[in-house]
Amino acid sequence: MSSSTYCGRLAPSPTGLLHLGHARTFWVAAQRARQAGGILLLRSDDLDAVRFRLDFVDAMLEDLRWLGLTWQEPMVAQSARRPRYRTALEKLHATGLIFPCARSRRDVIEAASAPHEPHAGGVHDEPVYPEHFRPENHVPLPPLDEKISVNWRFRVPIGETVMFTDGHHGPQSALAGRQFGDFLVWRKDDTPSYQLACAVDDAEMGITEVVRGDDLIRSTFRQILLLRALGAEPPAYYHCRLMLDEHGERLAKRHDALSLRALREQGVTPESVIRKFDSEAKKP
Repeated sequence: MSSSTYCGRLAPSPTGLLHLGHARTFWVAAQRARQAGGILLLRSDDLDAVRFRLDFVDAMLEDLRWLGLTWQEPMVAQSARRPRYRTALEKLHATGLIFPCARSRRDVIEAASAPHEPHAGGVHDEPVYPEHFRPENHVPLPPLDEKISVNWRFRVPIGETVMFTDGHHGPQSALAGRQFGDFLVWRKDDTPSYQLACAVDDAEMGITEVVRGDDLIRSTFRQILLLRALGAEPPAYYHCRLMLDEHGERLAKRHDALSLRALREQGVTPESVIRKFDSEAKKP
């Protein structure tokens, strides 16, 4: 990838304070952009209306700057891009690649033919949607309401192996319909899903490499299918190994003691945090 075309992104979600795990991923993204002589964009993934708070936006900007990260202004907010996601949904609808779904998550989990995704655990993972739940292809789609009140799912190509080569973990593959199934693209609360918003943003923002945690590898297969359906070229992907706590659990926003805000208040310096990232990077 030539240095003149590299475009990476930071995509924090303002639903809590950033912790060391977030910071390490963003630091890796910044390092890869710098080494490529490229640029970084900043996107606020603020579609979660229930957990989103404005003070978390201010906190994440302060924390990122404290760590010494820079990006091209202005910041992009997903909440301001809903019309772009709706346009993408309408395109998927016009090509018959989505369908309305009245099944609950419990219905899917309890279905005898709905195995849990292997290695699941990421916040955006879903149980595998049973093939017999999906409508037949010949069934006409109802129109998209102006205000959507039913879930819409993307129809995955059952039996196709979706593949990509990860910049950190190497070749990755997953069988559609078995390791991941028909997934949500729009929710009944009239909110675009993470998968759709992320795919649309990465394409329209010209992102050439996505750097994120390896709990999102499963999401990458879904987003590759969405990008293909929307006529966009997928970026390269680099999934970082997650940081773990003393119990071997991956860090989450409940780990307030390991938030950048708490560390700053304790007098920890950005340099010592970055040294910790360097030592983490050397682990097998």
